[in-house]
Amino acid sequence: MSKKILVAEDSSVIQNLTKKILTLQNYQISAVKNGKQVIDKLGNEAFDLILMDIHMPQMDGMECARTIRQMTGDIANIPIIAITGNANNYSMDDFKEAGINEFIPKPLNYDNLVTVVNNYLANGN
Repeated sequence: MSKKILVAEDSSVIQNLTKKILTLQNYQISAVKNGKQVIDKLGNEAFDLILMDIHMPQMDGMECARTIRQMTGDIANIPIIAITGNANNYSMDDFKEAGINEFIPKPLNYDNLVTVVNNYLANGN
């Protein structure tokens, strides 16, 4: 059974590229455009990992991560990888405090993206 990743990214270009790259790695991808949609999606479907932009409309990635970490059951422990073009505005402590496991800077290096995702999912983590 292939692992399921929820991609939250408001840029259609980045969302589509990310979906293509990760689908080639045999992951099942669902995509949404804001943090509110992430929370809605998690209420209906199980995911193995969340890849989330920090700057999104309606609910940003930091607020969304905090909300997920307050949820019950397995949902609260899903690994969250942040994607951001403004990594300099945040420290790793800021990400950790929000419940984000790791971050990948934009512009995305897709080899790095695949490596980071595989590190979380390849060994049944």
